[in-house]
Amino acid sequence: MTSSPTPLPIDNRAARRLLLWSQGLAEPPRRAMNAADTLALIERLGFVQLDSVVTLERAHHMILSARAHGYRRPLLARLHERDRTLFENWTHDASLIPTRFFPFWRRRFADERVRMTTSRWWADRAADFDAALIRVRDRLVSEGPLMARHFDGERETPSGGWWDWTPSKMALEFLWRTGEAAIAGRDGFQKIYDLTERVIPEAHRTDVPDPEAIVDWACSSALGRLGAATPGEIAAFWDLVSVAEAKAWTAAQGRERIVPVTVEGADGRRTAGFAPADIELRLAALPDPPPGLRILSPFDPVIRDRRRLWRLFGFDYRFEAFTPAEKRLYGYYVFPLLEGDRFVGRIDAKAVRPDNLVALNGLWWEAGVRKSRGRNDALLRELARIGRFVGLERVEDRRTDASPLPET
Repeated sequence: MTSSPTPLPIDNRAARRLLLWSQGLAEPPRRAMNAADTLALIERLGFVQLDSVVTLERAHHMILSARAHGYRRPLLARLHERDRTLFENWTHDASLIPTRFFPFWRRRFADERVRMTTSRWWADRAADFDAALIRVRDRLVSEGPLMARHFDGERETPSGGWWDWTPSKMALEFLWRTGEAAIAGRDGFQKIYDLTERVIPEAHRTDVPDPEAIVDWACSSALGRLGAATPGEIAAFWDLVSVAEAKAWTAAQGRERIVPVTVEGADGRRTAGFAPADIELRLAALPDPPPGLRILSPFDPVIRDRRRLWRLFGFDYRFEAFTPAEKRLYGYYVFPLLEGDRFVGRIDAKAVRPDNLVALNGLWWEAGVRKSRGRNDALLRELARIGRFVGLERVEDRRTDASPLPET
């Protein structure tokens, strides 16, 4: 009987740095970026999450700019809308994903078709929807790219829930989510739909991986981008496979591909997981995170998994935009502050375009973080940098509950 291999212990400092390195936050951010560099960064991350809310800047631009100060917003649109090296679809949320991964989304398309056609909404509205689907498909074929607003005469409610959409909007989403249509671009933040064959290059449409290959790719590529992870974290990364499938995948792999590990949390407790077989080489090569302070989007890939964030960094972050105002601890849209390999605070900041400035409305340092002049200066510099990134000229401290920040 073969004994199980002894898990490799990873201490908390190494675990934090491994995740930051795996997710592109360990390199110096002051570097130039062109389209190829931007695509390479997104491939390293796996995807970049899209979000419509603008306080300082939309999440996808904040995610990329935090890692590379030379990133500029037109680069993302070029990769998606002109070069077609990114496509838009779902991971855990709407995201831009390298187009070469498109074949693996065939599983999601099939799952979405089952989910949507077996829903109560479908059962109540199937007759109306079938007619709308034919109408919308015919117009896409004959007219090319269309938006929901091109279907005049139908009222679309503003809730955003698919159960409240007009039949034509629902048909557009159904075609997109099941792979028959794709997002050709955005006008403002409204989707432009077209037939998949006109958006996705043929080389990526004709490859059809078998189900086992999809599971293997989803698990191995997720683990490689996380550095070390539990089966649940592996499954959640792309949201393409179930936790049970991720567990079965880890059990079936030999030590030439993955090894068991235990990861120390911020509280000293250990969590069992897995890492790529070259984990010891990765750990030995980990760089020191760059000095300075970074303002991260609430949807940054390092922030998104709140349980992992708490376990590794001891940072309790809650996105409060959907929390009633009177119950919020901090604010509507609060940005975490990363310094080196730890989270040191959070801010409420907003672009105020009529005044051509970034307003700092709230600042909360974590317990044990010294409120030094140097740290305050670093925050002001980062706010000023983001201001320049979004086209604003200055930073103004508008907090009413604290003394002003010192001038730089």
